[in-house]
Amino acid sequence: MKLQKLLSYVRRAVDDYHMIAEGDKIAVGVSGGKDSLCLLLALRNLQRFYPHRFELEAITVSLGLPHTKYDDIQALCDEIGVPYSVVHTDIGQIVFEERKEKNPCSLCAKMRKGALNTKAEELGCNKVALGHNKDDVVETFFMSLFYEGRVNCFAPVSYLDRSKLYSIRPLIYVPEAECRSFVTKSGIQIVKNPCLADGNTKRQETKELLADLSKNYTNLQEKVFGAIRRSGIKGWNGEI
Repeated sequence: MKLQKLLSYVRRAVDDYHMIAEGDKIAVGVSGGKDSLCLLLALRNLQRFYPHRFELEAITVSLGLPHTKYDDIQALCDEIGVPYSVVHTDIGQIVFEERKEKNPCSLCAKMRKGALNTKAEELGCNKVALGHNKDDVVETFFMSLFYEGRVNCFAPVSYLDRSKLYSIRPLIYVPEAECRSFVTKSGIQIVKNPCLADGNTKRQETKELLADLSKNYTNLQEKVFGAIRRSGIKGWNGEI
């Protein structure tokens, strides 16, 4: 995928859900994976021509797991001119050693979001951009249905009462395969996921299930995504 196509997806999502306003300072959560790097580059390029002026801060929350380096992210941020911060935590030790969670993803996600939001507040940001793509939307919908018995999904924009921040998801129109294609063709170095549960999660199970179902049902993910947009699930009609 070329940059121009990526920007068309992101610009449409930002406009459809009013994600960016004049004077925003946006913290971009950068794990070092393909989606977060795609998001960072998309917003940096959008910044050059978008009618509303906004600032960016790139933030990585380190889980404290061994052999994880963020030098390549620092180099990329230096190259594109975005300030970069790493928040050092013991989340990995807490989740995998102290709590010994069988399904650690939920606790880990909450702790990472807490650390990210705290740093965003410290830097004076009013919004946090997260790298959830179009596939993530559909997978989250099914995970909520299967594991919680709810018809639900995260919203394109949501307000976090406790931290007084807005979270935005500018990649919601971008298919995961196109995120991967953009990063690969751009020659960007991704940071391997250090999580001990990587590849063995409920999300991975759901991803594989949807891949199997898609063999029998044409355009399944596109149809489900459209249904989510029309569903009345909070946030998808433009309300916050």
